[in-house]
Amino acid sequence: MSLRQMEYFLTVVEEASFTRAAELLHVSQPALSHQVKALERTVGGALLERLPRGVRLTAMGRAFRPHAELAVRSAEQARRAARAAAGAEGGELHIAAVHSVAVGVLPDVFARWRAAHPRVLLHLHEYATSEALEEQIGRGTVDLAVGPAPADPPGPVVPVGEEEIVLVVPFDDCFAHRTTVTLPELADRPWIRCAMEPVVHGERFLDWACGRAGFTPRTAVFTEHTSTAVRMAAAGVGVCAAPAHLVRDAVGGGCVVLTPDPAWRRTLTVFSRLPPTGAAERFVDLLRAAWPRPRAPLPVYEDCPDGGPAVA
Repeated sequence: MSLRQMEYFLTVVEEASFTRAAELLHVSQPALSHQVKALERTVGGALLERLPRGVRLTAMGRAFRPHAELAVRSAEQARRAARAAAGAEGGELHIAAVHSVAVGVLPDVFARWRAAHPRVLLHLHEYATSEALEEQIGRGTVDLAVGPAPADPPGPVVPVGEEEIVLVVPFDDCFAHRTTVTLPELADRPWIRCAMEPVVHGERFLDWACGRAGFTPRTAVFTEHTSTAVRMAAAGVGVCAAPAHLVRDAVGGGCVVLTPDPAWRRTLTVFSRLPPTGAAERFVDLLRAAWPRPRAPLPVYEDCPDGGPAVA
């Protein structure tokens, strides 16, 4: 059994066709079929069911597929790690991040990295949830993940900074002259909600937090991305909760930012399957040095897991 055979098998599965897979792999169809049959002989049974139009996985194939995917991706990670261990002046890094971090923090970090290591190619993979980051690390798709601390760490976890959650209102809001506000004071306000809002104790974060404050938030607009929700709030559509670093970059000075009382924050991390080396280790060091610091020490929002949830 070889990695090439597993790669051939996975390509046939993804394309659902020996013909298209052979074209993609730049091999002849008979050679591709021969390699897949050799793989099937090694595992002791058919992995694919050949159909008049296409192929589909057998029961053995379905069981074999995730392990083959992990093996192929792990081999690619091993190649990148070996090159990275020789120094940070060549190779590439695949980095996964939740949307708010990708938009609000990583542009400056990537700019600093490119200035210092222009020959290292960075691949950014954006995801809506922290669970997706854990999945990508587990599958070997990426080298590093940047986001909330994983519930079930696949390997080393390094804290890199804190994410402060703020409330956004327009300049003409009656609280515009304030710096802080309590949730009960916003009980009659419409809210801009986001599909990336995390779940706390089985509820969406804002429902959970407002419920503790004695009211149910009234949703005015439901958006896909937090950056869109921030712009809606700045325009006066409603109040939104968002990471402070994202608000700064999403609208600049075009809104008023209020700190909830008590404040909301959580620790963000960078994690991986194996200890970072070479280029990966240097990237982690740069990320820790470049992470935006809170304006002042913030109290942890009590009863929130891991220091408090935040919007992705």
